[in-house]
Amino acid sequence: MNQLYIADSQKAVTQMLVECLNSRGFDVLGSSVNSSDAFAEIIELKPDVLVMEMVLSDGPASGLIEKVASALPETRFLIFSDNKEPDHVKASLQAGAHGFVEKSVEFGIVLNALNIVADGGCFFGFNITEVLRSVVRSIDRSSERTDNLTAREREVLTFIASGNSNKDIALKLGLSVKTIDNHRCSMMRKLDLHNVADITRYAVEHRIVDVTFVV
Repeated sequence: MNQLYIADSQKAVTQMLVECLNSRGFDVLGSSVNSSDAFAEIIELKPDVLVMEMVLSDGPASGLIEKVASALPETRFLIFSDNKEPDHVKASLQAGAHGFVEKSVEFGIVLNALNIVADGGCFFGFNITEVLRSVVRSIDRSSERTDNLTAREREVLTFIASGNSNKDIALKLGLSVKTIDNHRCSMMRKLDLHNVADITRYAVEHRIVDVTFVV
């Protein structure tokens, strides 16, 4: 999973990022400064990971995440921004962001974040962790859904949130793909989740999967 798309209103930042990433084994398929142009290109190019600023020239990134996650549910999302406004962080997390990394960090950390998110994990830079914890606590307090999953459904949820496909899960658990699909559908119905981004967000919010925090 090394095909990327970049959405950022700062053109100079995008150009430098494209050059640096292309020279390190990634394939940047395209870039845009706004969500409307980005969405059209993303649907056509189908990148593995969307790297984006928290707020684009035409609005918050959360709106673009929601649209892309609905159309291309296997896409991964990494926020690349120094914006730590809690409302934007919360909106991005709820929309389905898999990670946040600051523009002010060393480039090696950015590469680490990209590799983790591309491989199905979640990454949150050190400087965003306090904001994130506050946001997650707020989400937890406002959530009234009951986790009434069976042990197997919870296990499937964990595997999906960690980036595994139904086929991968079936091989790991020694079950058929159809059985995994049944558990997946039951789990999503009980929790009112609709796509992989929803599943990942739920798993992060409820501490079901490990989140990588970098010091």
